[in-house]
Amino acid sequence: MRLVVCSLLCLSLAVPVCAQKQKREPLTQAQMDKIAEAGIDPNARVGLYTQFLNEHASAIDALAKRAKTEARASRLNDAFEDFAALLDELGDNLDTFSDRKADIRKSLKTLTEATSKWQITLRSLQGEPGFELSRKEAIESEQDLASQADRLLKEQTEYFKQHPDEAGQDRWEPK
Repeated sequence: MRLVVCSLLCLSLAVPVCAQKQKREPLTQAQMDKIAEAGIDPNARVGLYTQFLNEHASAIDALAKRAKTEARASRLNDAFEDFAALLDELGDNLDTFSDRKADIRKSLKTLTEATSKWQITLRSLQGEPGFELSRKEAIESEQDLASQADRLLKEQTEYFKQHPDEAGQDRWEPK
């Protein structure tokens, strides 16, 4: 009897786990390895995320030019979700580097240039029922990241004018 009860309990716990939606990973294993290799080098990490987001934007642009089908809409939905996830992940990295007072002005300049291109890509495609929500979320994430990058670039330019001896640092060290 106990065996039957234990078996039913285990089975009831296993069903919800199998039914959960699998989380998509926006980066390939090779891209994750490159991010890991960059370690705590702030400019390298921001540069890699910018590069990967450029690749995702190019993929969205290529998908947008295809004939309208359900498969295209599904792939665009996934692409927009991946793009938004990467934008949010990069924003989290910027927060960390900002808190450390890492000098990321060089990569921020590249990032701010890229965000304007991404905005054009995201807005040029009209929403369709299959991906309208994910497109809107990607646009919002892009706007958040663009304003964050602009703000950080201004803050860092001012900070390193006042503290020229700290320019080029990866993190702030108490003296």
